[in-house]
Amino acid sequence: MSAPAGPAEPGHLYAEVKASIDGLPEGGRGTMARSLERLCHSAKLQLELAGSAMNLMSAGGADGVVASTDAWSRELAELEFTVGEGPAIEAFTTRRPVLVPDLKASSQDRWPGYTSAALDAHLAAVFAFPLHIGAVGFGVLELYADEPGSLDPDQTARASTYAQIGTETLLDGDSTTVDGHLVPSLASALDYRAEIAQAQGMVMVDLDVSLSEALVRLRAHAFTHDEPLISLARRVIGGFVLPRPEDA
Repeated sequence: MSAPAGPAEPGHLYAEVKASIDGLPEGGRGTMARSLERLCHSAKLQLELAGSAMNLMSAGGADGVVASTDAWSRELAELEFTVGEGPAIEAFTTRRPVLVPDLKASSQDRWPGYTSAALDAHLAAVFAFPLHIGAVGFGVLELYADEPGSLDPDQTARASTYAQIGTETLLDGDSTTVDGHLVPSLASALDYRAEIAQAQGMVMVDLDVSLSEALVRLRAHAFTHDEPLISLARRVIGGFVLPRPEDA
């Protein structure tokens, strides 16, 4: 990892991180998934780590890996779904970053199943940053290292900024103020049940639409089938895939 450094000013840091993401190749016509893949790749490069992945999660547990830098990172992220424990699940539950600079030395008792399998996969350190606004959580950005070591203050600040931009991307990133904050009206609009928010995220990925469009489609389907929105949201979280309009 890089030599210790102090964090940059918040406004400048947000601009730097956003520019580093935007500076990566599009890789074809842009979609939400590709935007999140670019974010993961930028985080890996800028923080000088071995990999990164982003999970969409719900109150009932992890829902799936929406982006990753490579197959190794995806495997590590999916491992937590399989064993039902790990830093991403803890970060999502507590809404706080979970930083593990030496997996072998510090977490065998904390997450025994996860730690054993992750060490077998040559993971040495992991850093999990929640994607959330207030009480509503969307998932976790995880960063992976293949050798032990802590994040320095600048790396920690940058990782938090990547998580902030990841959350904004899930909410359609053009709905931000010039200094990188969500506009107050959008933040207030997120005061609905967390289960509906999680269902929105899953529909967004399934149908490759924005989060706001996902809510429109959820409401339309619920109205057409005379079903309460919260009931439909719970079915989506349970595995129901909302049909596209042309397939309905």
